[in-house]
Amino acid sequence: MGDSEVPNCQQRLTRYNVKAREAQVVGSGPRIQAIPDAEIPAQVRATVNETRASIGLGPANPLPEYTRLIAKSPLTFGPHMQMGTAIFSGQLPPQERELAVLRVAWVCGAPFEWGEHVHLAERIGISRQTVERTTQGSSAVGWTEHEAAILCGVDELILDQTLHEETYATLARQWSERQLIEYLQMVGHYVATAFVQNSLRTRLAEDNPGLTCR
Repeated sequence: MGDSEVPNCQQRLTRYNVKAREAQVVGSGPRIQAIPDAEIPAQVRATVNETRASIGLGPANPLPEYTRLIAKSPLTFGPHMQMGTAIFSGQLPPQERELAVLRVAWVCGAPFEWGEHVHLAERIGISRQTVERTTQGSSAVGWTEHEAAILCGVDELILDQTLHEETYATLARQWSERQLIEYLQMVGHYVATAFVQNSLRTRLAEDNPGLTCR
């Protein structure tokens, strides 16, 4: 299928009922129980806190439930956390990175991921109004051409598994080859994270209201 045959991403924005979505992917409780904090190995704790430090957060005590859950898969836990650290230490400007992650979380209907990254977006200076606009996608009024391409690119990657020519060309005008690669890998990483959190029904933290968070 050529680009001309693929509907524009602005015509394919994902919409859903927030309450129904949260009931589906959170409401009935975790499918797998997290490791009790007292039983977390020292290396796991150190790995989590390293990732937290990369986004300007101090050590967690106790560790968040989600990290204690995915630690049950030790073979994939380390690489997963290392990818998060690499993304936060990478070449993408933090505000542009978070616009992409917020769009991933919204399109995937991922309450845990959305709420956590709304808080992170706030810490790096993204306004509530801008957060709200990410739910509307690239067609919302107020984006620069580059910002719109970041959001549209997320939609294209999730819906068509590739970037369209115009979107790629727009991003390439401001991003280096290294940044383009990081962007593509980052979107995939957070889509995979949404799959895990939604499918295992990760509980929301007390300060995370889920998809209603702004």
